[in-house]
Amino acid sequence: MIYPQIDPVAVQIGPLAVHWYGLMYLVGIFGGWALLVWRTRRRDVAWGPNQVGDLAFYAAIGIVVGGRLGYVLFYNFPFYFAHPMNILFVWDGGMSFHGGLIGVLVACGLYAWRHKRHFFDIMDFLAPVVPIGLAAGRLGNFINGELWGKIAHVPWAMRLPCADPRFTARYCDGVPSGYSPPHQPSQLYELLLEGVLLFIICFWFSMKPRPRMAVSGVFALGYGVFRFFVEFFRLPDPQLGYLAFGWLTMGQVLSLPLIAIGIVLLVLAYRKRDFAPTENPDPPKQVEKA
Repeated sequence: MIYPQIDPVAVQIGPLAVHWYGLMYLVGIFGGWALLVWRTRRRDVAWGPNQVGDLAFYAAIGIVVGGRLGYVLFYNFPFYFAHPMNILFVWDGGMSFHGGLIGVLVACGLYAWRHKRHFFDIMDFLAPVVPIGLAAGRLGNFINGELWGKIAHVPWAMRLPCADPRFTARYCDGVPSGYSPPHQPSQLYELLLEGVLLFIICFWFSMKPRPRMAVSGVFALGYGVFRFFVEFFRLPDPQLGYLAFGWLTMGQVLSLPLIAIGIVLLVLAYRKRDFAPTENPDPPKQVEKA
């Protein structure tokens, strides 16, 4: 197959360029917000639409700031240390899920402290919609032409146009003509596993009342396993390469703690069997009419 080359810029208005990669983050954030608002209709969900809006704002800040700083620190610190202004160029790609997760955890911790809510009540409510953002982000990676997998001769592997400067150096040995060998579309594997399948699992699991921490545990375990698996097909970041054994990547190293945390959360959840309250502890304020 030939890569269906798409312009990374969705709309160009003079010097202002709107990139598909950025739009995918908006799709993920607003898609997650809309589904959370829909879930507030359930009687066992102690959230209101206005509170979902506040929570989505906190989470969005955590995703963007944490995701970018995570990529800078985990994947390419020497480059960004030498070129600090490039940290702001998020439209060029370079976001880390693990950094974004840390950012969301910090943001939700602040929300929990401010609104006197249990931290895991927030995380269990939020976790089922996170795969929507993951799927949108991986689609953005595909449009950006990044995160390709290893060379493979499977029917769906894609040959990349070497005349495109995004592919010339890394995938075409510096020859700016013809097409590269066929590569695994690993970003689409991640879209299907970390996005679609993980969403189905987490959403189905959360449709019934579960012990506190259980939904978060399923999400952490599921993401960690799926990401660790896909990394066997994905090429490592060129500035890092394989970290050990000729196959271990940074993505796998960062996913191992998630797998462990997911298992621990599930064990604790079903030992304690502590359920979240079904009444809203932070109801919206009533405004008196004159």
